Amino acid sequence: MCQPAGECLSRNKILVIDVDPVIRSGVCDFLVAQGHLVAEAANSHDAQVQLEKFRPDAAILDFTFPNGDALQLLQRIKSADSNIPVIVLTGQSSLELAVRAIQEGAEQFLIKPVDLSALHAVLLRTLTNRRYRQQSLASISRTKRECVDPFLGNSPAIRRLEALAKRVLNSESPVLLQGETGSGKGVLANWMHRNGPRAEEAFLDLNCAGLSRELLESELFGHAKGAFTSAVNAKQGLLEVADRGTVFLDEIGDIDLQVQPKLLKVLEDRVFRRVGDVHDKAVDIRLISATHRELLDLVQQQRFREDLYYRVNTVPLRVPPLRERTEDIPMLVQHFLNRLSQDCGRGEVVADKSVMDALQQYSWPGNIRELRNVLERAVLIAEHNHLTARHLQFHDSTHTGQSPMRGVTGTLKQMERAYINLVLEDEGGSIERSARRLGIPRSSLYNKMKRFEIPPGTGRIDPD
Repeated sequence: MCQPAGECLSRNKILVIDVDPVIRSGVCDFLVAQGHLVAEAANSHDAQVQLEKFRPDAAILDFTFPNGDALQLLQRIKSADSNIPVIVLTGQSSLELAVRAIQEGAEQFLIKPVDLSALHAVLLRTLTNRRYRQQSLASISRTKRECVDPFLGNSPAIRRLEALAKRVLNSESPVLLQGETGSGKGVLANWMHRNGPRAEEAFLDLNCAGLSRELLESELFGHAKGAFTSAVNAKQGLLEVADRGTVFLDEIGDIDLQVQPKLLKVLEDRVFRRVGDVHDKAVDIRLISATHRELLDLVQQQRFREDLYYRVNTVPLRVPPLRERTEDIPMLVQHFLNRLSQDCGRGEVVADKSVMDALQQYSWPGNIRELRNVLERAVLIAEHNHLTARHLQFHDSTHTGQSPMRGVTGTLKQMERAYINLVLEDEGGSIERSARRLGIPRSSLYNKMKRFEIPPGTGRIDPD
């Protein structure tokens, strides 16, 4: 190998297969000088070893191998990964064989002695074509996602998040986004990809919540042909399609325990194995994950591996809930109203002061996602382009024109006890959702229930 594969995973990796050591060395040295990462092989066996170990982006194959080995090797390369472009080098005597190589899937062939500059130009073109093909496989591309600024607002909480996110933007370390459902974790993940060093590559996301182990493994790692009854063809997984790009795993806390060590192997060794396959494949991705759960609680419950937790939590970023940044609501409202007026084909939609007052007094258990839904419903039902508080319909049934605590009298302790009871009742007894809505840890809610003598059975722990 002309240069160790671990030195820079973001560079193009080229496998040069040639029986002639002089030609092989000359091609390798030239490609290294052009900034590529290069591995070499002198025979069919070495080539297969490098295919598994090095996982090249492209291969340059000498077609003067004896006994027709070159054609068989080409077929093996394409069988291992049909997306690897192969450039064939051939002499005049094997020209007919080279034409057959094109029919078997080779990208291009060049006649020896080859001009290295011409070889490099062809190589760059094939790599560009490969990249376009790979990006087209992405189920959700950059251009199809809604480009939203995740830092709309001027609150201290959102400014702190922006400063931290920009500080780690160019890092290759895994990022863990923590925050409540609907707070904008997916938007932030998309922003980090679009503004990071992998912006020109694929961005793929997967919500892990509710996926069975089998489905999750197939989606993440892909599967080999015949891996199970319905696997009539081999399938690329999300990790393979996103090579060189970014993978966003939402609700990572829900990943099955049996899948977790395989994900850890991807992060530690940058290799994975398709379901039903016997060979490892190298991969270069940046992982961004997100969760609304406390992963440390899951670690203590032995439902999330401790080693995986510390690996995905290399760079933790907390996305604040909307109730902690209510001063940002007017700016968010203006942003959403501008987009909604365009989507609905209406003129400028204006919200009066009563709308802002009502929105800033609400607790927003569904966060920014709920805010957008409330505004979209208001725009649809409003007769004109002027919104008032009467157009607002909140998901929280306890939110009406007046506070649900209005009319309750007594000491501060009695008021707090009454409100905790109210929230527990409204959240169906869920300790986790009640604590989130109250803005306190679950342990604090348990302590308050004990101090206020609220019966333990009043709340329940959410089934996992």
